[in-house]
Amino acid sequence: MQMPRRKFVKVMAGSVATGIAISGPLAAAADRPAIKAILFDAFPIFDPRPVLNLMEQLRPGHGAELMNLWRTRQFEYTWLRSLGGQYQDFWKVTQDALIFASAGLKIDLSAAEQRQLMDAHLSLKPWPDVPAALQSLQHAGLRLGFLSNFTPAMLASCIKNSGLDGVFEHVLSTDAARTYKPDPKAYQLGVDALKLAREEVVFAAFAGWDAAGAKWFGYPTYWVNRLQTPTEELGVKPDATMPTLTELQTRVLGKRG
Repeated sequence: MQMPRRKFVKVMAGSVATGIAISGPLAAAADRPAIKAILFDAFPIFDPRPVLNLMEQLRPGHGAELMNLWRTRQFEYTWLRSLGGQYQDFWKVTQDALIFASAGLKIDLSAAEQRQLMDAHLSLKPWPDVPAALQSLQHAGLRLGFLSNFTPAMLASCIKNSGLDGVFEHVLSTDAARTYKPDPKAYQLGVDALKLAREEVVFAAFAGWDAAGAKWFGYPTYWVNRLQTPTEELGVKPDATMPTLTELQTRVLGKRG
């Protein structure tokens, strides 16, 4: 059971005054840095489902299969290019993955259809719970930012389309480091921009592998597991898992008292 903030402060103050040593959970809570900022991956904020819907409209009965292969190859290409030192930005990687997926499934997409699917990434809107949750976090004094594989142009377009201009103090693309998450150099962008210790920055991930990467780096990591997928078997677990941004907001603000 969590101790109310006032009681906690009273206990700590009394212990200092009397010289009593604090140990166990109270000591851990006292030593834990306060959370000052949250960095979000793109998809806890932006809903990618319209891309799948468009795919299904273009190729009825094949949309899900094509989308799954496209997304899988998209992230495999980011990792392969990072490992191979052959960087291309996320727009190019996404386009190449789409070409591969359609060829692999023998689905002939015209150039116009490819453009439609690519351009859908520029007009994503927020999940329904996002505006209210972000407003509450802002009002509580938390600094908010993006740390995403999306290119700067993709992030800027989606932010504008979502009516979220001015909400995020930093809009960080891993393009600045010419690499991709989970490379530590990608996560380091957040520490450098915010000028905070990594322990003071919550990272909100959408994918399980990104939650693992952020945890490896040392961020307190909250996994917004909107798709309810299993935890990746990578030797680490996020600090908390929740299905929506509303739960993330509640948990973060609860920890701040």
